Amino acid sequence: MVKLPLDKQALSGLRVIDFSWIVAGPQNTRILADFGAEVIKIENEASLDYARHIASPFANGSPNKSPLHSTLNRNKKSITLNVMHPEGMEYLKELISISDVIVENFSAKVLEKWGLGYEEQKKIRPDIIYCSMSGFGHSGRDKGYVTWGPTAQAISGLTYMSGLPQEESAGWGFSYMDHTGGFYGCLAILMAIIHRNKTGEGQHLDLSQVEAGIGLTGTAILDYTVNNRPFRRPDMPPGNRAPERRIAPHNSYECKGDDRWCVISVTNDIEWDLLVESMGSPTWAKDSKFTSMESRVTNQDELDNNINQWTQQFTPQEIMKFLQEKGVPCGAVQTPSERVEQDQQLKHRNFIATAPHAELETTRVESIPMNMSETPWQMKTSAPLLGEHSADIYLDLLGVPGEELGRLYEEGIA
Repeated sequence: MVKLPLDKQALSGLRVIDFSWIVAGPQNTRILADFGAEVIKIENEASLDYARHIASPFANGSPNKSPLHSTLNRNKKSITLNVMHPEGMEYLKELISISDVIVENFSAKVLEKWGLGYEEQKKIRPDIIYCSMSGFGHSGRDKGYVTWGPTAQAISGLTYMSGLPQEESAGWGFSYMDHTGGFYGCLAILMAIIHRNKTGEGQHLDLSQVEAGIGLTGTAILDYTVNNRPFRRPDMPPGNRAPERRIAPHNSYECKGDDRWCVISVTNDIEWDLLVESMGSPTWAKDSKFTSMESRVTNQDELDNNINQWTQQFTPQEIMKFLQEKGVPCGAVQTPSERVEQDQQLKHRNFIATAPHAELETTRVESIPMNMSETPWQMKTSAPLLGEHSADIYLDLLGVPGEELGRLYEEGIA
């Protein structure tokens, strides 16, 4: 990846105080850091970011080897600062006075308890942009409730909408709403920066992850409101089939190997004819049950079983290459190692970025999935070691005398 001059990065000159932890907040601030913002992660050894504990079997107790922490916190700085100590709080306020943005994803009561609500922040830095990312937001009956990504998914209705037909809800796996909340938070900050550039005014960005999730349930809510049709019914959730468009085949199919799969999605009769030709024009495909889109949708179970018999002869990559070259939408279901080590398209787009790491030698993380011709994201540094930048920030940014720094460490302030 080409290294740009600092002033060419889109967010160069923006300083962010990052109180966030686990996924939602760090997802937000990693995008800011990737595009040049100076993100300072405030940490305390007595209460570490939970993501630092999600480590490989070879971590040996180190808080610096977590793959999750590595990918969410690249390009950031880390300072250890005990905000519960009065002197530590004064240093924090000094940091806020010279920063542009504050990000946290605690419950609504935490910063208020610290005496650092938005009104107090404005006294320190009048044009501060404060992004809070709690489960329910900072107002209303439930503002003090604690949530995690899966909690927000459940309350928003997304969990209810997951799974297979006639089966219990399965949930969405790993913290889907944490990642989505991070994107919304970053978008809000960028809009607030534009507003501040125009008016000189900062603002409080009060994000609710539950509300962000509800926004993703819009079609189901509309369907119930207009048609009085509940989401969960005999053919819903749709599993791998198409819920909104009546198209078939549209599913995952077994391939050669242990637990190997491909996906095929045929959207019109032209693609169906190409698929039939690709399969060698089998006799069953000429049956009236499969000659129109409507009949294929009606007979999806038998259709999927027939296609499954054909796909089992090939690997996922063989099927994808063969059908795509014929003009049939198809994709290989990849394993993690295939995506990282073998996918030539991802390699071409430099999707896996690397950087030196003091304890891991090299870290490998996913890139930002968009290329910008003038101000691309950059992988400048790996995720920081715990407190890696403390001395630099205390000495250079806050002007703490060298002889004083040792006392801050000894007294548990730094």
